[in-house]
Amino acid sequence: MRVLLVSMPSVHFFRWIENLPSDYLELYWYNITGEKFDEKNDKFKEVSVYNNKRKISYLKGEYLLSKKLPFYYQKLRHFVEVTENEDLEHIIQKLKPDIIHSFEMQSCSYPILKTMNKNKELDWIYSCWGSDLYYYKQFSSHKRMIKKVLKRVDYLITDCKRDYNLARTLDFKGKHLGVIPGGSGYNINELINNVQPFEKRNIILIKGYQHTFGRAINIVKAIESIAVNQINPYKIIVFGAHEFVVNYVKKKKLDFETYHRHQLQHGEVIKLMGKSLIYIGNSTSDGIPNTLLEAITMGAFPIQSNPGRVSEEIINNGENGLLINDPEDISEIKNAILAALHTPDKLKEAFSYNLEFAKKNLDKEIIKQKIYDAYLSVIEK
Repeated sequence: MRVLLVSMPSVHFFRWIENLPSDYLELYWYNITGEKFDEKNDKFKEVSVYNNKRKISYLKGEYLLSKKLPFYYQKLRHFVEVTENEDLEHIIQKLKPDIIHSFEMQSCSYPILKTMNKNKELDWIYSCWGSDLYYYKQFSSHKRMIKKVLKRVDYLITDCKRDYNLARTLDFKGKHLGVIPGGSGYNINELINNVQPFEKRNIILIKGYQHTFGRAINIVKAIESIAVNQINPYKIIVFGAHEFVVNYVKKKKLDFETYHRHQLQHGEVIKLMGKSLIYIGNSTSDGIPNTLLEAITMGAFPIQSNPGRVSEEIINNGENGLLINDPEDISEIKNAILAALHTPDKLKEAFSYNLEFAKKNLDKEIIKQKIYDAYLSVIEK
């Protein structure tokens, strides 16, 4: 069976394809965003890259229109350049795939809808990532597009139950292939070497995203407001930090260790989690964050925002972690951190519980079997 994977290059995508059996699948990749990547992978028979090939020379005001009125510009794009739809049409004619699998909605599924509607005999699998449905459904123009895509999609993979239920309200009538982490599973047997004993942990680790969804600055301000004698025994580390967060820490002369967005490799972050007592992630929108699953796998006690009640699918509040109900409420975040620090026995119980949970639910071999079964159910339909 020939499977054409439509995705941007990302660590989660590359980790996903490592689980795909090449004994009965021929894998092809359409790098639809055209972004450069360093990852080398011999799983693909062929890689196609979108390159914005022009039909005519650039027109005056074209760039401004694309930024100010993107939806109107999209309707005109096919006059000036080869669109992703047209590009995909050529790829389909050449490769004759049996299955199209798109990862993510806005960048990887919207742009191929026209071609997928023309090729209805092709099975379409869509993997829902992060805020694909939960955030964008609130905008009428996006909601219309989401519904059009989901109406055509045959098979759905989500990283949480919430998004499957959402998809049903947004015209998805196909088959749900299961709840599977977007970044696949973790090699527990290898990672255990980087899991420090509970007693040796003294790091509070913060995910430093501050953008449309990320609200790391509220975590930083919450810790800033905690009495020095209560926070001093702990080392505060912020990773993946956007510039705003880094500058705030510098301006306030906070004794935090900060790492910019791409300063640490994925493996280095995992090792940090294996040394951390507490991990904190805070955002206004997300699916099940991969960093939450990684923190749990590495034994860090998670304090995590709960947009759309999604994190509570993993965290039993007050038991194996703590939930932030309002990501904008600095006082709530502060109280959650203090509650964790004041109950070391609870943290120790959670440490054991989460390691066992990861072993039973997030191990690479377990997730690999789920992915295998998902594709098999499409092939054997």
